[in-house]
Amino acid sequence: MTDGRSWEGNWKARLYERVRERGYSSLTAFAEARPAVPLNQLAEELGKDDIAGVQVLGGLHAEAEQRKQVTRFVRDVLVRELSESLPNGWPAVMDDEIRFQVAKALGCWSADTPDSHKERVRQARAALRANPPPSGWRPLDPDDELLRTLMPDEEA
Repeated sequence: MTDGRSWEGNWKARLYERVRERGYSSLTAFAEARPAVPLNQLAEELGKDDIAGVQVLGGLHAEAEQRKQVTRFVRDVLVRELSESLPNGWPAVMDDEIRFQVAKALGCWSADTPDSHKERVRQARAALRANPPPSGWRPLDPDDELLRTLMPDEEA
């Protein structure tokens, strides 16, 4: 957790400067080089005390809109949430603790989803609950076959 310094000064310039310092042309390229790494960890890599996960999320969303790849961005956020909440993959048994971890991952995903995709995410969550993925399923990137089935690209 940051102590508030992440919002001081021109944080967007600082964010992109850190990305360029690491040899990447975009925040998306930086994130894609770290598939399934939670957003807060990406933020720590870019600036432990002065970059926040929500800033990384916002930057990735803005780049996805520019590239007309918002659906892929939404899938990527789920991959990162699942990686954080379910590091061993989809559970074989749903006890109370695991149910909470699944709900946390899906709830955070919903909260981080742009309004344009809220309904599609609601449908995907319902599909995951009705037909859970195989035990151990752990998507490694937003192009995972099951994720693309749940939420196919619709941008042109």
